[in-house]
Amino acid sequence: MARIVIIGASGHIGTYLVPRLVRAGHKVVAVSRGQAKPYLPDPAWSDVEQIQLDREAEEARGRFGAAIADLGADVVIDNICFTLESARQMTAAVAGRVQHFLHIGTIWTHGHAEVVPTPEDVTKRPFGDYGVQKAAIEAHLLDLARRTGFPATIIHPGHIVGRGWAPLNPAGHFDLSVFETIARGEVLELPNFGMETVHHIHADDIAQLLVLAMTHWGASVGEAFHAVSPGAVTLRHYAGAMYRYFGHEPNLAFAGWQEWASRQSKDNAEASWEHVVRSPNCSIEKGRRLLGYAPRYTSLAAVEDALGWLIANGRIGVPR
Repeated sequence: MARIVIIGASGHIGTYLVPRLVRAGHKVVAVSRGQAKPYLPDPAWSDVEQIQLDREAEEARGRFGAAIADLGADVVIDNICFTLESARQMTAAVAGRVQHFLHIGTIWTHGHAEVVPTPEDVTKRPFGDYGVQKAAIEAHLLDLARRTGFPATIIHPGHIVGRGWAPLNPAGHFDLSVFETIARGEVLELPNFGMETVHHIHADDIAQLLVLAMTHWGASVGEAFHAVSPGAVTLRHYAGAMYRYFGHEPNLAFAGWQEWASRQSKDNAEASWEHVVRSPNCSIEKGRRLLGYAPRYTSLAAVEDALGWLIANGRIGVPR
């Protein structure tokens, strides 16, 4: 079994990944600032070695990559690398010292959806600092893999869903009041005709794909894979499914973008714009073919799993 260091281990993905790895017999080292706990309790965490490191502070001193390398990992999984400089510091430190390096990217490396479903290897035209930086990290890792044999694999999640946090909602933002509006059967207004798309992924399916990438090392090194559900959903379809989840027929209204945005909070309108302007719809054929990736959850099933937890824990008010 492997010694696996996970950077950012207590977040969305780590909540599901760490218990999987522990139960498979791996030695897991969880690296974090020590300020957050996993979203869900699991007895497997008692067998995890916990290391506290402040990435930002250590990187400023030029020491974070070396600190990770010194942990003696066979595998490093980096959930929280967001800049090219951060990636360069890490790869320089761990090159030749790890058997596998897995980076969590994002489907936002694609920018606007152009060909759908979008395969991993199309020309990328990202926009916005997050997508641009993540695309630069991907290019750096794949270049190292092809020129020097650096054992990198990139996993690009969609909109991550799971128990313990708010899912991206049918209006394209994260305000839970949208689900309460739907639960009451009231009118929900969507931008345009509600035909923009979102592409969810349950965090446990990302964990599944990471394990498959490690298992099929020869097929995954030097490659990038989408971690998304089997199909994207339009805002309109997503909203209708949520009405039916709460026992109502859809009760939707529509407005042009400017009019719709004027009735939202600034934060909600900006979050919706970031999602609908991209309208992701990504392919998982490569992961299926090379790794046997078979997501357990559809986009809607992933959201329903999260909603059940939110309702049970009083985060969403549902009429009796």
